[in-house]
Amino acid sequence: MIESNEINMLRLLIIGLTALVSLTACEGMSTINWDPAKNNPTSFRKDLKECQEDYPIQNSGVHAKQWIGCMN
Repeated sequence: MIESNEINMLRLLIIGLTALVSLTACEGMSTINWDPAKNNPTSFRKDLKECQEDYPIQNSGVHAKQWIGCMN
């Protein structure tokens, strides 16, 4: 039978891995537009807003990957 200590360690491991995956996903989001003509804050915000409308937030987090693809 699994002891209470092992369960707590397993929970801590799961929380840590979840945090790591979340930080990695956020790191992939571009902060610049690769098109030099559109590389300004106004165009970037407009493009990001359009991507967010096309790919709404989902509980699974797949929307972040879709936004990154949309912005490239």
